[in-house]
Amino acid sequence: MAAELPEWMLPPRPSGWEADDLDHWPQAPRHTELIDGALIFMMSPQRSWHARLVENLTFSLRQAAPDGIEIERDMTVRLDKRSRPEPDVLAVTVAYDPDRTRFLPDEVALAIEVVSEESAERDRSIKPFKYAQAGIPHFWRVEDEASGPAVHVYELDTVTRSYVPTGIHREWLKVSVPFPAAIDLGKLVP
Repeated sequence: MAAELPEWMLPPRPSGWEADDLDHWPQAPRHTELIDGALIFMMSPQRSWHARLVENLTFSLRQAAPDGIEIERDMTVRLDKRSRPEPDVLAVTVAYDPDRTRFLPDEVALAIEVVSEESAERDRSIKPFKYAQAGIPHFWRVEDEASGPAVHVYELDTVTRSYVPTGIHREWLKVSVPFPAAIDLGKLVP
């Protein structure tokens, strides 16, 4: 016998969930994403490595970001009517607003995913594809390698609406776009 879902988990309409529903759903667990109308709950325990890397990368990018660029973490991006993923870190081109619950693709200069075992498939294929299709100009994927974090850097090819790799950075992350930054990757995690 299949267990019934709690009523709060049932979609509000026969066509399913939509991106804006997340703003009006107080029972939603933290870090709930919507991908193609499917809810993704981040329920597995987060590794300390992931949490520390995201925290320290956010801090490092805030120090490097020029005026007009804000660095956010754990905020969703409304890509379309049925997709609202939550990158680990974002560089956005809009002023800080304490009441904001999401960003739009044209407000995002950079989306960063730090790969974890639970999210690997989404972080490596589904989300980059969707970010590129939505027109987000830069995407970074951070992998946990034996030697330390490796940052895979991509830039949007606006003709094909797909990302092209521009480098894999180990030890030091040095980029000029979307803004100049030089980050000692060895200091992001002990």
